[in-house]
Amino acid sequence: MINRLAALFPVILLILSLSSCHKVEEWDDSPRGNFEALWTIMDEHYCFFAEKDVDWNEVHNRYSAKVSDDMTAKELFFVCADMLNELRDGHTNLSSSFNTSYYRAWWSDYPDNYSSRLVEQYYLNFNYLSSGGIDYGILPQNVGYVRYDSFSSPIGEGNLDQILMYLNTCTGLVIDIRNNGGGSMTNVETLVARFITGRTLAGYISHKTGPGHDDFSAPRAYYYDPAEKGRIMWGKPVVVLAGRGTFSAANNFVSIMQYIPGCRVVGATTGGGSGMPFNSELPNGWGVRFSACPVLDAKGLPTEAGIDPSPGCAVDFDPHAAVDGIDTVLDFAITLLTSGTDIQ
Repeated sequence: MINRLAALFPVILLILSLSSCHKVEEWDDSPRGNFEALWTIMDEHYCFFAEKDVDWNEVHNRYSAKVSDDMTAKELFFVCADMLNELRDGHTNLSSSFNTSYYRAWWSDYPDNYSSRLVEQYYLNFNYLSSGGIDYGILPQNVGYVRYDSFSSPIGEGNLDQILMYLNTCTGLVIDIRNNGGGSMTNVETLVARFITGRTLAGYISHKTGPGHDDFSAPRAYYYDPAEKGRIMWGKPVVVLAGRGTFSAANNFVSIMQYIPGCRVVGATTGGGSGMPFNSELPNGWGVRFSACPVLDAKGLPTEAGIDPSPGCAVDFDPHAAVDGIDTVLDFAITLLTSGTDIQ
């Protein structure tokens, strides 16, 4: 099945590269030239200045004062990396031969809210199966449990058939993507396709049309279709467990599943990261990767800052209870699926 969102990206990136009709600036391969190149690339192509509430001109003035022509490459790198961290964006990185910058505070300033050992030992009794990057099993309450660590792990259609067939007698399903840092949007579509019965609006995407911070195209809708005829589908209640470590493609998965009938999102607000990344290069060969195309959910709402749990489903992971073998987030989900509550 063709990933329609992925199919849009080459077109979007082409438009992104051609959208500015102004004169193309050139910079010297010097500390000052590389700094100005980086700042300008971000100024003209980064897509979340408004969401981040960042005055990029003020940032330029503050960090420009730290740049000098006699500084070393490593000194320049850390000045530039600190400047990029002002955007508070886990999709924004500067790469050199000796280091890659990464904004970690999007998740490090929050509780982990997940322990794989806790689930494996006290809920699955180390008795679970693994297929296509997914660990799965049946909890004692006859609730299916699926743990997907990363959307970078390819999901085969045959793998999903086997997993859902194995869990078909369960009364409900838990999909645990706490600490799933993202990956391929193709895998998001493959998984979502097992929970929808018709063509479904997944969200909207737009692109930069010019160098101004507000120069964007009108949002363009993208849709997902159900898995092809003959595949095993899931039509029973679903609970998606999410938290701050749920980022990028995993965040997108939550943004879609939150509106699917019969599904609830339980846990904490996700880590966000909805911008589709774009790559550029500085005169010295350093690469910069950043968010260039914003993705909105099916209601046209931004998801860069994260997706909240469903109403009434915000649950904290209690580390004290964890000592006694209790995952409070998973317990809430199990209760929700076994209490007879109508999940709409």
